[in-house]
Formats: sequence, structure tokens, C-alpha cells
Amino acid sequence: MLAAHGGLQAASVAVPTAHHLEAGRELIQAGIDVLIEKPLAATLAEADELTALAAKHKRVAQVGHLERFNPAVRATLPLITQPMFFEVHRLSVFTPRSLDVDVVLDLMIHDLDIVLACVKSPVKEVRAVGLPILSSKADIANVRIEFESGCVANFTASRVSTERVRKLRFFQPHQYISVDYGRQEVLVFTVGESDKAGAMPSVNPQIGVSKPAVAAEEPLHAELKSFLHAVRSRSAPSVPLEDGRRALALGLEIVAAIGQHGKKIDLAKMVPAKD
Repeated sequence: MLAAHGGLQAASVAVPTAHHLEAGRELIQAGIDVLIEKPLAATLAEADELTALAAKHKRVAQVGHLERFNPAVRATLPLITQPMFFEVHRLSVFTPRSLDVDVVLDLMIHDLDIVLACVKSPVKEVRAVGLPILSSKADIANVRIEFESGCVANFTASRVSTERVRKLRFFQPHQYISVDYGRQEVLVFTVGESDKAGAMPSVNPQIGVSKPAVAAEEPLHAELKSFLHAVRSRSAPSVPLEDGRRALALGLEIVAAIGQHGKKIDLAKMVPAKD
């Protein structure tokens, strides 16, 4: 590709995670700006090398955390004040793709990135459990994270479900906000605003319900458009590699916690061996 297209300026790195560093390194060293799919890399050392390479060669480098460009998420971010509790569910049917990583780095990492962007506080404690069902890695996981701010987030991710669910809900003082990634909808429940102009009907007269306007757009289209804008304007990308590294670090911490929990309950004896 590099030999045949001498005028190439930008590329998406969508190879398996284990090859992100190899492919990204060759592109960056050739002077090409890169959009690297999530998770950014297989290890933190590889993520750091990619970040250093991009800085050294002055390349625009963005990580593909797609949900950042979901219109529902974009409509929610300005509403955040002091989030204190998150409940997140991401369920998907099984497909033979992305089996080089477990469900945490395959699916949950989307939500880890969003919650980290919302909370903006160091992680204090991680507790996690996960099980391999149809692959050799964890296909379903449940995680509880406590932040230094006091915020607590519960995550459930599965790639062996019979239905597709992508929802994030969180509470902050006097407010509950529900985000449906798939429907690109946001519902806001606020104490004491039932009589506010534009409020929707509520079963509780003390709670106002509103539905912020969401400008519908395909997240992948929005992500590519944002990346190409950064390439053309030589500006900072919307989701820099540092954000990808932060989500990866938390994801790897969760994977380690799942491993420790598996040893504690002797998971090897409970899960049938794979052929």
C-alpha cells in the first residue's frame, strides 16, 4: 500500500489489536496520520510507543473510541455536573470477530472510555468477575469501579447474549440521566422541574422529565469526519492517543482482576476445556 500510493496522507488501522503497534509504527514513520481502532494496543508499553512515535513524527493520531461520536453521548456531556453512580449495560450476540481480546477490551472498553470522560477522577478500586463461554477468553463480565471522587460505576458486558443492549444510566445531585446508545436517545429526570416549560409528562409530580435534542448522525461517519478535519487542519484530534491509553490501562486492570477472581474460585475446574 505504501509503495503503490505515494500520496497517501491518512489511514485507519483496523487490524487485530496485537498488530496495532506494527502497522501503526510503519504508517507513522512513513509520514501518514492514523486513526487506530480500539483498544489502542495490546499493552501499555505498546500504547506508549505509538504515542511517542506520533509525537516524534508530528503525526495526527486518533484512537477509535466510536461512542464519543454517538449523538446521544454528545448531547449528554454538557449536562454532567457531579456524577455519583453509573449503571452500564452492553450486551451483544456472539460473533467470531475480535476473539483475540476478551469482552472487556472488545466491548466494555467503549463504556470505560465514556465514564472516564464523564467522571474525570482517578480510579480507587476495581472489582471484577468474568467467564469464558464460547471462546477461550472472558465473554461476559461484571465490574464495579470506585473512583477517588466517591463515584461508583457498575458495568456489565456480554458478547454471548440473545439480544443487543447498549445503555448507560447515571445519577448526579437532583438528576437521573438515561442514555440509549442504539436509539441515540437521552432522557433526563430532574427533581423539582415538573412545571418547567417543555417538560414531558411524569408519573411523579415532583420530578420533571425532558428529552434533550439529539442531532442524528452515524457515529462512524462523525468519527471519520472528525479525524479528517484534524488531518486537514493539523489540529489536535477529538480523541487523542492519551485517552486511548487511559481506557486501555483501566481495561487491563479489569482483566487482571478477573484473572485473580478466577484463581480464587478455581475457575479452571468449572469451565470445560476448549478443543
